Amino acid sequence: MFTKYYCRWAQTLSTKLKVTFTPDYPDPMTIPSSSDRFVHHVLFYTPATASEADNATLLEGLQKLAGISVIKMSHIGTPAPTNRDVIERTYTYSWLCLFENAAAEEEYQQHPIHDEFRNEYARYWEKVVIYDSIGSLSN
Repeated sequence: MFTKYYCRWAQTLSTKLKVTFTPDYPDPMTIPSSSDRFVHHVLFYTPATASEADNATLLEGLQKLAGISVIKMSHIGTPAPTNRDVIERTYTYSWLCLFENAAAEEEYQQHPIHDEFRNEYARYWEKVVIYDSIGSLSN
């Protein structure tokens, strides 16, 4: 149930914010159950000297990544305005994507668009932190 409402919320929000939400299924409730879903989450930290134009260019690069066909869902975000000590809010962009399995994520890693992103946009960040996880989706 949560997945259905989250996906609809994300689609609505992404339209309003002009960000990318790319589920590969017509209805989020039709995503087949599997215990080997792969989540790739990257936090991009830009230099303190980065201009708005630099950050916009990095965002443009992330939006290009969303076009890679093996990505089942993607989300580009910025730190939420939450005020709890345990929340990490010093990153510039969060890139979260869902894959069918680890093999699909490996295909993404070797995709020409991903290679281009690393080569063309790396100068816009000073640090990345990556969290990869595998498991099943919950409703």
